Parts: sequence; structure tokens; C-alpha cells
Amino acid sequence: MGSHLERMRSLLDSAAPAVLSTSRKDGSVKLSPVWFRHKRDHFEVVITDDDVKLKHIRRDPRVTLVIFETVPPFRGVIVTDVAEITAEALDETRRAISSRYLDDAASAAFTKAREGNGSVVRIPDRSARSWELGGITGT
Repeated sequence: MGSHLERMRSLLDSAAPAVLSTSRKDGSVKLSPVWFRHKRDHFEVVITDDDVKLKHIRRDPRVTLVIFETVPPFRGVIVTDVAEITAEALDETRRAISSRYLDDAASAAFTKAREGNGSVVRIPDRSARSWELGGITGT
């Protein structure tokens, strides 16, 4: 992981908002809020089987993930790369990601209700760029 991502560790470990960009068949962009986690050298998002985002990625695996915070110092990370789709450790990954956003009971229920449904989308972090607007805002 690059040093710029290491400086963003607290953001990447938080329940920060994230947006995933996929491409429709006609080339237009679909933006979707997602939950994520950063693991070693990639980002992970879990998408259910019936979600159109998964269909988009299977057809065109080029995606962009934007992670950001809504409070000072307004840091963020953006990564654009070719996503990999796998079913490996699906439920374990879903539980790990959902537990970042939900309490333990809600995360367990969320995971159980979706057990076996979906894929893990992995996005390499090699092209990730980060920003911090604290200097602009005086924070």
C-alpha cells in the first residue's frame, strides 16, 4: 500500500461513504452508494446476484470507487481500475464489511438474510489517489 493510503488509514477503516461507478451497455455511467473495505492491496465490495451493478461489471470490469468523509478535513480516496469478481469468502467478506457499518446483531442478520447471494468485487489499489482539503478549509 502506498504511503498516501497509509495516511488515509483512519478513513479507510471507518464507515465512510463510498460510491461505485459502473458502465451501462450504452456507455453511460451508473453511480451507486456502496459499503466497502480495504484489504491488503485492494478494495472489496459485495454485490448481490440480482443487482445490475454486477451485470455491468461482468460486461465491462472497469470501475471507479470514491471514498470520502463529510467532515473536516474532508479527506478522500479515488481508485479506477479493472475489477475482479469472485465468490471466494463471500459471506465472510459480507459480514466483515457490514460490521463496519452496522452493530453486531444487525450485521449478523444482514449477512444471514443474504447468505450465498452475490459476489465479491475486488478493485486493486495500485492506482488509488487521495486528497485532503483541510488546508483549504482552514481545519
